[in-house]
Amino acid sequence: MTADSLPRIYLRPGGDKRLRRGHPWVYSNEIRMDDETKALPAGTLVSLHRVDGKPLGVGTFNPHCLIAFRRFTRDAGVTVDHAFLRTRLESALALRRRLFAAPFYRLVHGDADGLPGLVVDRFGDVLAVQTATAGTEALLPSILAALDEALKPRAVVLRNDGAFRRLENLDTYVRVAKGDVDDPVEVHEGDLAFLADPVKGQKTGWFLDQRDNRAFMARLCRDARVLDLYCYGGGFAISAAAGGAAEVTAVDSSEPALGLARRAAVLNGVDGRCTFVQGNAFEELERLAQAGERFQVVIADPPAFVKSRKDLAMGLKGYRKLARLAAAVAEPGGFLFLASCSHNVDTDRFAEESARGIATAGRTGRIIRSAGAAPDHPVHPNLPESAYLKSLVLHLD
Repeated sequence: MTADSLPRIYLRPGGDKRLRRGHPWVYSNEIRMDDETKALPAGTLVSLHRVDGKPLGVGTFNPHCLIAFRRFTRDAGVTVDHAFLRTRLESALALRRRLFAAPFYRLVHGDADGLPGLVVDRFGDVLAVQTATAGTEALLPSILAALDEALKPRAVVLRNDGAFRRLENLDTYVRVAKGDVDDPVEVHEGDLAFLADPVKGQKTGWFLDQRDNRAFMARLCRDARVLDLYCYGGGFAISAAAGGAAEVTAVDSSEPALGLARRAAVLNGVDGRCTFVQGNAFEELERLAQAGERFQVVIADPPAFVKSRKDLAMGLKGYRKLARLAAAVAEPGGFLFLASCSHNVDTDRFAEESARGIATAGRTGRIIRSAGAAPDHPVHPNLPESAYLKSLVLHLD
C-alpha cells in the first residue's frame, strides 16, 4: 500500500506530547479509538495524524495493545515496503560492519535501528530473527526477503517463542525459515570461539550484548579463582579462563547450556581450568559460603528478575539478595560483577539494590565500572526501554 492509501488514525487532543519529545510509541489512551479504528486488524500499517489532521508519520497499529502504534518514519509520505525495509537493513548492516570485523553481532535492535519490534542476530552465515509485534509479524515475508538479498544467509531461524509476543496476542513458535541448523553454530569474539544454539538455546542462542563486559572482566581474572553464576554457554567463564584465571567454577541450572559451555571450553583449550556445575545459583552461593569458599572474582549475570511491572518488588529483592550472597563469597580485594537485563529496572534502582545487598553482607567497596550493552545494541535516545542492560563492577574491601 502506498502512504496515501493507508488507513488513518488520529490522536486525542494533546496526545502528541510524547511524539514531540521524540518517543517512537503511542499508547492506546492517546489515540481516538472510534469504531473504525478499533476494527483495524492487528499489525496494520497506518498513517498517524494529530487531532487537527497534521500528519505525524507512518507505523504499525494494534488496537488490542497498550502500545498501540509504533512509528517507522516521521515522513507521512513514505511507503513502508520491501524497498524501505531493505534500506533500513542496509543502514544497520553498515553500522555493524564499521563496528566489527567479523560477522557476529546483533544486526537489528528494534526501534534504535528504525525497525520497531524486530531483532536480528547474526552468527556468521546463520541468522536468528525475532518479531515481537503484530506489525513486524505481518511484515515478516518482506523482512526475510530483504535479509536474503542483503546477506544471502545459509540458514535463518525464527525464534518467536518469547513471552513478549503474548502482549500482542501472537502465537509463539520456533521455525527454521531457510536452510538447516542441525548443530550449534560457532560464534567468535576476538580470539575465542563459543557455541550458540539458535534453535533450542535461550533467546536467540547467544548473548551478544555482554561481549564488552566479558572482555573487561577477563582482564581482571589473571591468576584468580573465579566464580561465574548463570554461566549459560560459558561466555564469561571461558573468557576468564582464556584471560589467565587459575580456575573457574561456572554454575547454571540448564544442563543443555552447560553442555555447550563444556564443548566451548574444549574448543578454546581451557577445559582443564573450568568446572561446570548444574544447580540453582542462590543455593550454590549459600553452600559455598557455608563451606568457606572464597573467590577473587565473582560474576553474576542472571536472567531478568523483573519481566513486568507487577514483578518489580519481588525482582528488586532478588537483585538485592544476589548481591548479598555474591559479595559474601568474594575475597577482600576481589571483584564483583553484577548485571540486570530487566528493562523495568532502571540504572539507579539497580545500583541502589546492589549496594544494599553488598552492605547487608557486611562489605564495602567502590564501583570501578558501570556499563550497558555492546554497541551492536544501540539505545534509542528517546526510548529508555531500549537501554535494558545494566552492569556494575565493584572492587570490594
